[in-house]
Amino acid sequence: MAAVPGSFALTSDPLLAGDAATLLNDGDFATVRQLIADYAGIKLTLQKRNMVYNRLLRRLRTRRVGNFGEYLELVQREGSDEREAFVNALTTNLTAFFREPHHFELLHEHAQRRAQERGAPLRCWSSACSTGEEAWSIAMVLREAGCAGEVLGTDIDTEVLATAQAAIYRMERTTSLPPERLRRHFLRGAGSNEGLVTVRSELRSLVRFGQLNLQSPVWPAQQRYDVIFCRNVVIYFDREFQKKLLARFADLLVPGGLLMVGHSESFPAAHPGFRSCGRTAYERT
Repeated sequence: MAAVPGSFALTSDPLLAGDAATLLNDGDFATVRQLIADYAGIKLTLQKRNMVYNRLLRRLRTRRVGNFGEYLELVQREGSDEREAFVNALTTNLTAFFREPHHFELLHEHAQRRAQERGAPLRCWSSACSTGEEAWSIAMVLREAGCAGEVLGTDIDTEVLATAQAAIYRMERTTSLPPERLRRHFLRGAGSNEGLVTVRSELRSLVRFGQLNLQSPVWPAQQRYDVIFCRNVVIYFDREFQKKLLARFADLLVPGGLLMVGHSESFPAAHPGFRSCGRTAYERT
Protein backbone atom coordinates (compact mmCIF):
# COMPACT_ATOMS: atom_id res chain seq x y z
CA MET A 1 0.00 0.00 0.00
CA ALA A 2 1.11 3.60 -0.50
CA ALA A 3 2.81 5.34 2.34
CA VAL A 4 1.00 8.24 4.00
CA PRO A 5 3.16 11.38 4.04
CA GLY A 6 4.86 11.73 7.40
CA SER A 7 4.24 8.09 8.35
CA PHE A 8 6.19 4.86 7.97
CA ALA A 9 5.40 2.46 5.13
CA LEU A 10 5.19 -1.28 5.73
CA THR A 11 8.13 -3.23 4.34
CA SER A 12 8.35 -6.72 2.96
CA ASP A 13 12.11 -6.90 3.55
CA PRO A 14 12.58 -10.14 5.56
CA LEU A 15 15.92 -8.91 6.87
CA LEU A 16 14.14 -6.19 8.86
CA ALA A 17 11.79 -8.54 10.65
CA GLY A 18 13.86 -10.84 12.81
CA ASP A 19 16.95 -11.20 14.94
CA ALA A 20 20.32 -12.87 14.81
CA ALA A 21 19.07 -16.16 16.25
CA THR A 22 16.33 -16.60 13.65
CA LEU A 23 17.77 -14.98 10.51
CA LEU A 24 21.39 -16.09 10.97
CA ASN A 25 20.73 -19.79 11.52
CA ASP A 26 23.09 -22.20 13.24
CA GLY A 27 24.48 -23.55 9.98
CA ASP A 28 25.18 -20.12 8.50
CA PHE A 29 26.80 -18.90 11.72
CA ALA A 30 29.00 -22.01 11.81
CA THR A 31 30.03 -21.28 8.20
CA VAL A 32 30.87 -17.67 9.07
CA ARG A 33 33.04 -18.82 11.97
CA GLN A 34 34.87 -21.32 9.78
CA LEU A 35 35.42 -18.88 6.92
CA ILE A 36 36.79 -16.05 9.07
CA ALA A 37 39.10 -18.57 10.76
CA ASP A 38 40.31 -19.78 7.36
CA TYR A 39 40.69 -16.34 5.79
CA ALA A 40 42.00 -14.32 8.73
CA GLY A 41 42.77 -16.71 11.58
CA ILE A 42 40.10 -15.06 13.75
CA LYS A 43 38.34 -17.37 16.21
CA LEU A 44 34.82 -16.07 16.80
CA THR A 45 33.07 -17.26 19.95
CA LEU A 46 29.41 -18.24 20.04
CA GLN A 47 28.72 -14.99 21.89
CA LYS A 48 29.63 -13.00 18.75
CA ARG A 49 26.47 -14.00 16.89
CA ASN A 50 24.75 -10.61 17.23
CA MET A 51 27.91 -8.81 16.16
CA VAL A 52 28.22 -11.03 13.08
CA TYR A 53 24.54 -10.52 12.24
CA ASN A 54 24.73 -6.72 12.47
CA ARG A 55 27.94 -6.35 10.50
CA LEU A 56 27.11 -8.78 7.71
CA LEU A 57 23.55 -7.48 7.38
CA ARG A 58 25.02 -4.33 5.83
CA ARG A 59 26.87 -6.44 3.27
CA LEU A 60 23.69 -8.36 2.37
CA ARG A 61 21.90 -5.11 1.67
CA THR A 62 24.83 -3.68 -0.29
CA ARG A 63 24.94 -6.78 -2.48
CA ARG A 64 21.12 -7.04 -2.61
CA VAL A 65 21.20 -10.62 -1.36
CA GLY A 66 18.06 -12.03 0.27
CA ASN A 67 19.51 -14.22 3.03
CA PHE A 68 22.74 -15.20 4.78
CA GLY A 69 22.99 -18.53 2.99
CA GLU A 70 23.08 -16.84 -0.42
CA TYR A 71 25.55 -14.29 0.83
CA LEU A 72 27.95 -16.93 2.14
CA GLU A 73 27.76 -18.76 -1.19
CA LEU A 74 28.81 -15.48 -2.83
CA VAL A 75 31.74 -15.10 -0.40
CA GLN A 76 32.96 -18.63 -1.13
CA ARG A 77 32.62 -18.41 -4.90
CA GLU A 78 35.97 -18.81 -6.65
CA GLY A 79 37.46 -15.42 -7.45
CA SER A 80 34.73 -13.66 -5.45
CA ASP A 81 35.20 -9.91 -5.00
CA GLU A 82 33.14 -10.13 -1.79
CA ARG A 83 35.66 -12.10 0.24
CA GLU A 84 37.73 -9.04 1.13
CA ALA A 85 34.61 -7.10 2.18
CA PHE A 86 33.54 -10.07 4.33
CA VAL A 87 36.87 -10.03 6.19
CA ASN A 88 36.79 -6.24 6.51
CA ALA A 89 33.30 -6.37 8.01
CA LEU A 90 34.27 -8.84 10.73
CA THR A 91 37.60 -7.29 11.67
CA THR A 92 37.51 -5.44 14.98
CA ASN A 93 39.12 -2.00 14.59
CA LEU A 94 38.95 -0.33 17.99
CA THR A 95 41.89 2.05 18.25
CA ALA A 96 42.91 5.51 19.46
CA PHE A 97 45.92 7.80 19.56
CA PHE A 98 48.28 6.77 22.37
CA ARG A 99 46.01 3.96 23.52
CA GLU A 100 47.66 2.20 26.50
CA PRO A 101 50.08 5.12 27.05
CA HIS A 102 52.60 3.12 29.12
CA HIS A 103 53.81 1.49 25.89
CA PHE A 104 54.58 4.87 24.36
CA GLU A 105 56.41 6.00 27.48
CA LEU A 106 58.63 2.92 27.18
CA LEU A 107 59.09 3.57 23.47
CA HIS A 108 60.12 7.17 24.22
CA GLU A 109 62.85 5.96 26.59
CA HIS A 110 64.05 3.49 23.97
CA ALA A 111 64.05 6.18 21.27
CA GLN A 112 65.91 8.69 23.45
CA ARG A 113 68.69 6.16 24.09
CA ARG A 114 69.01 5.50 20.36
CA ALA A 115 69.12 9.23 19.61
CA GLN A 116 71.87 9.79 22.21
CA GLU A 117 73.88 6.92 20.77
CA ARG A 118 73.36 8.33 17.26
CA GLY A 119 72.72 4.80 16.10
CA ALA A 120 70.77 3.50 13.12
CA PRO A 121 67.15 4.63 12.65
CA LEU A 122 64.74 2.91 15.05
CA ARG A 123 62.61 0.51 13.00
CA CYS A 124 59.08 0.01 14.33
CA TRP A 125 56.20 -2.17 13.13
CA SER A 126 52.54 -1.65 14.01
CA SER A 127 51.36 -5.10 12.95
CA ALA A 128 47.59 -4.56 13.36
CA CYS A 129 47.42 -0.83 12.74
CA SER A 130 43.70 -0.46 11.99
CA THR A 131 42.92 3.15 10.96
CA GLY A 132 46.48 4.25 11.71
CA GLU A 133 46.33 5.94 15.11
CA GLU A 134 48.85 3.51 16.59
CA ALA A 135 51.38 3.95 13.78
CA TRP A 136 51.08 7.74 13.86
CA SER A 137 51.45 7.71 17.66
CA ILE A 138 54.70 5.75 17.28
CA ALA A 139 55.94 8.30 14.73
CA MET A 140 55.05 11.18 17.07
CA VAL A 141 57.13 9.60 19.83
CA LEU A 142 60.13 9.17 17.53
CA ARG A 143 59.92 12.77 16.38
CA GLU A 144 59.54 14.12 19.92
CA ALA A 145 62.54 12.05 21.08
CA GLY A 146 64.67 13.42 18.23
CA CYS A 147 65.18 9.86 17.03
CA ALA A 148 65.54 8.94 13.38
CA GLY A 149 63.14 6.15 12.59
CA GLU A 150 60.90 4.22 10.22
CA VAL A 151 57.39 2.99 10.97
CA LEU A 152 55.52 0.27 9.08
CA GLY A 153 51.78 -0.08 9.65
CA THR A 154 50.02 -3.22 8.40
CA ASP A 155 46.52 -4.66 8.67
CA ILE A 156 44.41 -7.27 6.95
CA ASP A 157 41.54 -4.78 6.44
CA THR A 158 41.96 -2.73 3.27
CA GLU A 159 39.29 -0.19 4.25
CA VAL A 160 40.99 0.83 7.50
CA LEU A 161 44.34 0.95 5.71
CA ALA A 162 42.91 3.52 3.30
CA THR A 163 41.97 5.69 6.29
CA ALA A 164 45.42 5.22 7.83
CA GLN A 165 47.13 6.17 4.57
CA ALA A 166 44.96 9.28 4.10
CA ALA A 167 45.83 10.37 7.68
CA ILE A 168 42.73 12.57 7.95
CA TYR A 169 40.70 12.31 11.16
CA ARG A 170 37.75 14.00 12.76
CA MET A 171 38.81 16.50 15.41
CA GLU A 172 37.10 14.52 18.18
CA ARG A 173 39.53 11.65 17.55
CA THR A 174 42.34 13.89 18.79
CA THR A 175 40.71 15.36 21.92
CA SER A 176 42.92 13.21 24.18
CA LEU A 177 46.09 14.82 22.76
CA PRO A 178 47.70 17.75 24.62
CA PRO A 179 47.38 21.04 22.66
CA GLU A 180 51.14 21.23 22.08
CA ARG A 181 51.26 17.73 20.58
CA LEU A 182 48.27 18.51 18.39
CA ARG A 183 49.88 21.73 17.09
CA ARG A 184 53.21 20.07 16.44
CA HIS A 185 51.98 17.05 14.48
CA PHE A 186 48.64 18.03 12.86
CA LEU A 187 47.10 20.65 10.62
CA ARG A 188 43.51 21.80 11.20
CA GLY A 189 41.08 21.78 8.31
CA ALA A 190 39.33 24.96 7.16
CA GLY A 191 36.31 25.64 5.00
CA SER A 192 34.86 22.37 3.75
CA ASN A 193 37.42 20.53 5.91
CA GLU A 194 36.30 22.24 9.12
CA GLY A 195 36.26 19.73 11.99
CA LEU A 196 39.02 17.60 10.44
CA VAL A 197 42.75 17.33 11.09
CA THR A 198 45.51 15.82 8.99
CA VAL A 199 48.99 14.61 9.87
CA ARG A 200 51.85 16.98 9.01
CA SER A 201 54.28 16.06 6.25
CA GLU A 202 57.17 15.75 8.74
CA LEU A 203 55.33 12.82 10.31
CA ARG A 204 54.13 11.31 7.03
CA SER A 205 57.73 10.89 5.90
CA LEU A 206 58.33 8.41 8.74
CA VAL A 207 55.41 6.05 8.08
CA ARG A 208 54.32 3.68 5.33
CA PHE A 209 51.38 1.28 5.22
CA GLY A 210 50.67 -2.05 3.57
CA GLN A 211 48.29 -5.00 3.75
CA LEU A 212 49.43 -8.06 5.64
CA ASN A 213 47.53 -11.02 7.07
CA LEU A 214 49.33 -12.18 10.21
CA GLN A 215 47.84 -15.63 9.57
CA SER A 216 49.52 -15.91 6.17
CA PRO A 217 52.13 -18.71 6.04
CA VAL A 218 54.52 -16.41 4.15
CA TRP A 219 55.19 -12.75 4.92
CA PRO A 220 57.00 -10.37 2.58
CA ALA A 221 60.75 -10.25 3.21
CA GLN A 222 61.46 -7.77 5.99
CA GLN A 223 64.46 -6.36 7.79
CA ARG A 224 64.60 -6.86 11.53
CA TYR A 225 62.78 -4.48 13.86
CA ASP A 226 63.65 -2.67 17.07
CA VAL A 227 60.03 -2.46 18.22
CA ILE A 228 56.90 -4.44 17.29
CA PHE A 229 53.40 -3.50 18.42
CA CYS A 230 50.90 -6.38 18.27
CA ARG A 231 48.08 -5.34 20.54
CA ASN A 232 44.58 -6.70 21.07
CA VAL A 233 44.57 -8.93 18.00
CA VAL A 234 46.16 -12.17 19.21
CA ILE A 235 43.15 -12.77 21.49
CA TYR A 236 41.29 -13.79 18.32
CA PHE A 237 43.85 -16.51 17.47
CA ASP A 238 44.03 -19.98 18.96
CA ARG A 239 46.86 -20.99 21.28
CA GLU A 240 48.76 -22.94 18.63
CA PHE A 241 48.86 -20.02 16.21
CA GLN A 242 49.84 -17.63 19.01
CA LYS A 243 52.96 -19.75 19.54
CA LYS A 244 53.80 -19.66 15.83
CA LEU A 245 53.25 -15.92 15.64
CA LEU A 246 55.44 -15.32 18.66
CA ALA A 247 58.27 -17.35 17.11
CA ARG A 248 58.05 -15.23 13.96
CA PHE A 249 58.17 -12.02 15.99
CA ALA A 250 61.19 -13.35 17.88
CA ASP A 251 62.99 -13.94 14.59
CA LEU A 252 62.20 -10.41 13.40
CA LEU A 253 63.24 -8.55 16.56
CA VAL A 254 66.83 -7.50 17.18
CA PRO A 255 68.35 -8.46 20.55
CA GLY A 256 67.09 -5.91 23.05
CA GLY A 257 64.10 -5.16 20.81
CA LEU A 258 60.66 -4.59 22.32
CA LEU A 259 57.36 -6.38 21.77
CA MET A 260 54.24 -4.55 22.97
CA VAL A 261 51.05 -6.57 23.42
CA GLY A 262 47.47 -5.79 24.50
CA HIS A 263 46.36 -5.00 28.02
CA SER A 264 44.84 -8.47 28.51
CA GLU A 265 47.55 -10.47 26.70
CA SER A 266 50.57 -12.26 28.20
CA PHE A 267 51.43 -14.81 25.52
CA PRO A 268 55.12 -13.74 25.10
CA ALA A 269 55.81 -14.89 28.66
CA ALA A 270 55.74 -18.47 27.38
CA HIS A 271 58.66 -17.92 24.98
CA PRO A 272 62.23 -18.34 26.31
CA GLY A 273 63.46 -15.57 24.02
CA PHE A 274 61.45 -12.86 25.80
CA ARG A 275 61.56 -11.34 29.25
CA SER A 276 59.07 -8.95 30.79
CA CYS A 277 60.29 -5.34 30.84
CA GLY A 278 57.11 -3.50 31.81
CA ARG A 279 53.37 -3.81 31.77
CA THR A 280 52.51 -6.02 28.77
CA ALA A 281 55.93 -5.20 27.27
CA TYR A 282 58.64 -7.76 26.55
CA GLU A 283 62.31 -7.52 25.58
CA ARG A 284 63.95 -9.87 23.06
CA THR A 285 66.84 -11.48 24.93
